[in-house]
Amino acid sequence: MASWYERNILPKFLACACSGPQMMRQRSRLIPRAEGRVLELGVGMGLNLAFYDPARVTSVSGVDPAAELRALAEAAPRAEGLEVEILPGVAEDLPFETDSFDSVVCTFTLCSVHSPERALAEARRVLKPGGRIFYCEHGLAPDADVARWQGRIEPVWKRLAGGCRLTRPILPLLEGAGFSTEGAESAYLPKVPRFAGWNVLGEASMVNPASA
Repeated sequence: MASWYERNILPKFLACACSGPQMMRQRSRLIPRAEGRVLELGVGMGLNLAFYDPARVTSVSGVDPAAELRALAEAAPRAEGLEVEILPGVAEDLPFETDSFDSVVCTFTLCSVHSPERALAEARRVLKPGGRIFYCEHGLAPDADVARWQGRIEPVWKRLAGGCRLTRPILPLLEGAGFSTEGAESAYLPKVPRFAGWNVLGEASMVNPASA
């Protein structure tokens, strides 16, 4: 059962942290690329829904374990005619058949799932051959001084931010799950504290999809 903090404070904290101008700019750059039947891991408050192109997307299924966030996603703005379903669930155990989706979208989610390896294995399982994962995540910074501060801050940050980790190496995780990350963009987001501002963005296809 969710705690009082998780029900009443955490959604406000996440709204402030995840809907800042730089985060929304990154969403606006990435989400319109998705196509076909789309699965969104950790749909949260539905901040991506306004950016899907209904001319490219047939439907969006979003999963999230938090009832409070799912309620916000249900009410979030989206393009007219966009078919959206919001479902309870966790990224590590998706309630969908294998080879179900053309696109998987993962934005600021891998930081907070219990097992990013399992979540990405599930994303690979539900993607059709030739499907792609569209990702925008913050994670472990390449600069040693920043990474040290991330490690120091993470225990407190994790409690405040619903389990969000600062030190997950996003591109190695994707590559380890069998995705090609060629062409990924990596940079510190402007006007975001550096401990939380290292961002990677891109779209990744499966390596050897026939063996997924």
